[in-house]
Amino acid sequence: MHKNLLNMVAFGKKLKQGRIEEWQGYYIDYKLMKKKVKQYLSQIEAAGRLDHQHILKDFKRMLDNQIETVVLFMLEQQGHLASKISHLNKEHESIQDEPDISKICELREAYRSAGHDLLKLLYFVEINAIGVRKILKKFDKRFGCKFTDYYVKTRANHPYSQLRQVFKHVGLGAVFGAISRNLADLQDRQGSYSSIYDQPPILHQDPVVDLIKSAIDRLTQSTNFLNFLGQHALIMQEELPSPSEELVDDQTYHFMSLLLNLMNTFLYMVNTYIIVPTADDYSMSLGAAATVCGIVIGAMAVAQIFSSVYFSAWSNKSYFRPLVFSSIVLFVGNVMYALAFDLNSLALLLIGRLFCGFGSARAVNRRYISDCVPVKSRMQASAGFVSASALGMACGPALAGLLQTEFKIFGFTFNKVTLPGWVMALLWLVYMICLCVSFREPAREADANPNPNESSDVQDKIEKGLRQSLLLPSTENEQDSDQECDVSTADQECDVSTESLEDSRLPANSLGSAYRLLTPSVKVQLLIYFMLKYAMEILLSESSVITTYYFGWTTGTVSIFLACLGLMVLPVNFIVGSYISNMYEDRQILLASEIVVLFGILFSFHLIIPYSVPQYVCSGLIMFVSAEVLEGVNLSLLSKVMSSRLSRGTYNGGLLSTEAGTLARVIADATITLAGYLGESKLLNVTVLPSLLICVGSIVATCFTYNSLY
Repeated sequence: MHKNLLNMVAFGKKLKQGRIEEWQGYYIDYKLMKKKVKQYLSQIEAAGRLDHQHILKDFKRMLDNQIETVVLFMLEQQGHLASKISHLNKEHESIQDEPDISKICELREAYRSAGHDLLKLLYFVEINAIGVRKILKKFDKRFGCKFTDYYVKTRANHPYSQLRQVFKHVGLGAVFGAISRNLADLQDRQGSYSSIYDQPPILHQDPVVDLIKSAIDRLTQSTNFLNFLGQHALIMQEELPSPSEELVDDQTYHFMSLLLNLMNTFLYMVNTYIIVPTADDYSMSLGAAATVCGIVIGAMAVAQIFSSVYFSAWSNKSYFRPLVFSSIVLFVGNVMYALAFDLNSLALLLIGRLFCGFGSARAVNRRYISDCVPVKSRMQASAGFVSASALGMACGPALAGLLQTEFKIFGFTFNKVTLPGWVMALLWLVYMICLCVSFREPAREADANPNPNESSDVQDKIEKGLRQSLLLPSTENEQDSDQECDVSTADQECDVSTESLEDSRLPANSLGSAYRLLTPSVKVQLLIYFMLKYAMEILLSESSVITTYYFGWTTGTVSIFLACLGLMVLPVNFIVGSYISNMYEDRQILLASEIVVLFGILFSFHLIIPYSVPQYVCSGLIMFVSAEVLEGVNLSLLSKVMSSRLSRGTYNGGLLSTEAGTLARVIADATITLAGYLGESKLLNVTVLPSLLICVGSIVATCFTYNSLY
């Protein structure tokens, strides 16, 4: 019930209801600051003109005071925690030589109690940090200025910054380290000196440690490699999940089902790119031009535009059935693709690729991770999703390079153009069998945990303590809107937000409502995503035609080139996620990556005769690597600036980004086919020119929205 309460109310009420009663006076006064913003607007409307410098000065002073109150109280509580742990450490030292089971148990409970106190403090800091971000965004939106950029720059980088304390929570990590180390040490000691009849065996680290670690990870929004890959998947989460949401019942999490979900992602990416090295040869063998390969490759993306929507909707009811349906459709599509050669039918070839696109279950793959994987493992699962996609992208062309043989069985031809279809059909058949044997349909929320009284004693204690400290009781008659009524005023005036609860919290129920939630910043990020997918699709899909025309490359050589590009995805993301993103802001990396993509596009034009292999390979590497860097940072920023309403439901952020990328691929593949009518000698420049124009447009749009990307 408490979980649903936190998820259903807007932030104003979430802040009010999530307050710890004895800490009431130390939270930011979100209501007061909203009223101040409203007063500024009223004064401007009444006077017609008001000194903006006066407004900025007054708002800065008020916000500085609010943050100072939060920080000083946080430091005070941090000191209390440090003192408490120091006292417990002395007791811990005193039992080193003469271990006593009862004292060890008492100490563990005392350290757990300190862990609960730290968890309360982390939620206190988190909810205040979110409040600061939201009031800054509200101020920018109402006044149409870039105050947030100025405020964050001047405060966060100052040597005596208090804002840094709110967002970086210096010192709390050390407190967590002390608690987790001592709990682990006492657990080992208890295991060494107690009988199995005294205490049940403990197989995992203490639950409170998992809760604290999850809260710290969410608060810091750290940008290490794992988190960077996870954000790359654009699997969005609630901004402020409740503590009970983090205690996901392990019985609903099935690791083998997750592996099968990721295997679906891997096989689909293999299926997408396995035909790229031979699509032009297949087209010519059926009497079409080599550039028809654009339509052959792009047919899968055309169908994916529609399949993403119905698979996303289907995942609201089931995960197993959509995955089985996906496997069947992909099996049929690949068989049709392979049979087109013997039947000499270009139409059957295209229909087969359309069927493969209709089997795209990537929306289900994302949704499964978002809904069925525990919070503490979700980032690893998201990183696995990205890694599976990257590995599939590399293995597809590599596998095509190995299928360079020709033979017949029962009149069916098996050669370099049909074998990709036959091999993928076999792989999908095997996958479908594994799916039916090993996949476990997760219980829906209404079915999960039918008897809540059977939870473990430890979880009961944690839930009870967190409910008492973090969630205040509510009445059934509370208003369903982001408004807070000041009952002390004579006219019972309410500060009503611009959005009602129904509009501000419920997921988008159509593409139109999802589009209306897109701010200029989000639209620019989707444009960037469209641009990079367009540029990458042009590079990959026409690679066989271009290299054959200019350099006489064989299918094997093209396969090696494409496989090398695919294998660069993870190393590049590792460098960006582990090093570059820790030195620069996301928006700085974003703009720099766009400029490098632009350089790679310019370098790929055929302006110098003859067109050389080093020029093509270098320009392709520059474009592909910078586009990969750009994609990771772009999706990371997109997850931050996108409305929380797009984190769930059928029309979610993942679906929108998938549709934008898929549309880019469709247009790119169509461009290749249309440009082929001008001749292969002009194909390269004609197809790269739109990439150049879109890239320039995205750079200009980024500059206009740069200050809102935080």
